[in-house]
Amino acid sequence: MNTRAIYSTEPHRGWLPWGALAPILAIVFVAAAAIPFELGFERLGLIDAHGNPVGFRGIALFLLLPFATTGLLVLGWVRFVERRSLSSIGLTRLGAGRLFVRGHLIGCATILLVVLAMWLAGGLDAVSYAPAWRAPRELLAIAALLFCFLVQASVEEIVFRGWMLSAVARKFNVATAVVLSSLIFCLLHFSRGQPWLVTLNLVLFGLFVCAWALRANNIWGVMGWHAGWNWLLATGFELPVTGLDLKLPALLVALTPRGSDYLTGGTQGPEGSIACTAFLAVAIFMLTRKKKNGLSLESDPRHKFAAGVSRQRMPSR
Repeated sequence: MNTRAIYSTEPHRGWLPWGALAPILAIVFVAAAAIPFELGFERLGLIDAHGNPVGFRGIALFLLLPFATTGLLVLGWVRFVERRSLSSIGLTRLGAGRLFVRGHLIGCATILLVVLAMWLAGGLDAVSYAPAWRAPRELLAIAALLFCFLVQASVEEIVFRGWMLSAVARKFNVATAVVLSSLIFCLLHFSRGQPWLVTLNLVLFGLFVCAWALRANNIWGVMGWHAGWNWLLATGFELPVTGLDLKLPALLVALTPRGSDYLTGGTQGPEGSIACTAFLAVAIFMLTRKKKNGLSLESDPRHKFAAGVSRQRMPSR
């Protein structure tokens, strides 16, 4: 079977799980970290009956503890079981900070674009402008959440676009790795009874970040993008992020939804809207085109263009 090493061709020196086992391991890593903390949060009254965090402390701990633990589990697995380098899961050294910051700014800009499109389409009404700036205490909470979302989003990218994508690609191929990574990401964010458009957007979200990571040949930029997207969506507009309402005053403009769920995203927020669908579809198309004039998101010009389909192959190990 033809395989492909992405991010780095450095071989693993330990045991690389079978390709079909990697998605199961991803679920186990997430569950092993989430379940104990969820039980503890429930006892402390930090989550409600639906499993949603309550108050700022509940939200901050929800974003930090389970996700940080998951990240440590995956990094420990890579280091001590698979015995491969961090570069092989997309955590390359060259330009890491610059790529992350640039990705973060792009993430803020793109969610702003999506919300603006919803507003112009009549799916949102403005209630007030920048109310958070009149509440210093809330500004501190918003600033603290910047770090919390950095941890949460970065760990998701390390697990799905870093470790899982590279592990499956080495056993199968890049196309299979992209599909499996995106589907497992969607499954772990799935809620029973959620609208079909929300499910579609979750899959598109996974495909988009895979396309970015493969084109850039690292995950720093997409880590920053994911963190910026989540943080500004959660704090900028008083709108839900992935169905979670932080109940903080808006950093930019307080908006209230009106009209069809296709326009507003319903309880999911902008990520469940048709505007988000359009953005993700266009972004995937742009990222999977062949580069022209040497333009790409790559951190190192020596790296060859990596698209979401397997173009370079290496013998199976």
